[in-house]
Amino acid sequence: MTSKTSQTGIGYGVAAFGLWGLMPLYFKAVSHVAPLEVVAHRAFWSFLTLAILVGWLGRWRELGRELRSAKLLGMLGLTALLIGGNWLTFIYAVQTKQLLQSSLGYFINPLVNVLLGVVFLRERLRPRQLLSILLALFGVVVLTGLVGQVPWISLTLALSFALYGLLRKLMPVDGLVSLTVETLLMMPVAIGFLVYLDAEVELTGTGPWWVGLLMLSGPITTIPLLFFGAAARRLRLSTLGIIQYLTPSLQFLVAVLLFREPFATAQLLSFICIWTAVAVYTADSLRAARQTRLGIVEEFGTDP
Repeated sequence: MTSKTSQTGIGYGVAAFGLWGLMPLYFKAVSHVAPLEVVAHRAFWSFLTLAILVGWLGRWRELGRELRSAKLLGMLGLTALLIGGNWLTFIYAVQTKQLLQSSLGYFINPLVNVLLGVVFLRERLRPRQLLSILLALFGVVVLTGLVGQVPWISLTLALSFALYGLLRKLMPVDGLVSLTVETLLMMPVAIGFLVYLDAEVELTGTGPWWVGLLMLSGPITTIPLLFFGAAARRLRLSTLGIIQYLTPSLQFLVAVLLFREPFATAQLLSFICIWTAVAVYTADSLRAARQTRLGIVEEFGTDP
């Protein structure tokens, strides 16, 4: 891997995780619209954006192949439910001034990934990985005990995205095409819900201004994913794993500095536990990656 390729990959990674970290600003701008309605629009406009991209890249054949596999469609239906639930929870967190919980959830997400790897993939925990998971769990317990309420937003976001990643790992599918299928599977529900609101209740996102703003949810969803894909092809997983903390870090700053969410003793102690867990986990990941590279060098006499 050349230095130029790594630098380009880091640029793409920072762009992807930076945009995800600043995404609450967009959903705050459409907070006039009910969360379920925003999710319906996000699914609809994301599918249209992705369909245009798939057509432009000439990948309709791959899309058709995934649509013809009943087993794959079933799994993608499940991942569509998980990512749709993740979207809804995140938008609800922004609109109800609980972005700090979202930040906490995405900080512990990699640790949940490790735990799912142990449970479902029979991976073995290294001692430092176990320590980081226990620290994160302690942080959640501290927040629950001091506030008197389980941080369900944090846990829902972390678990739904970790399960989504696990299922994607088990499926031999491309990210762009599969996300197109996922949003396609959401389309009937999204359109049906919007039609119901228009006929029986009331669409809150009406008028040229609101519709135009909601249309942006398509590119806002897909552009970071494209950047992430470009970064993943150019960077080691350990490097990508470090950059990913840019997202919850920016969400934390947006929550405290811009949205003025309360950050009391309970939140501070919980975040200290989580940040310590993240530091232990990251240091262990870098150490493991370094040992792997050294093993390759010793075996083949060259640095990959």
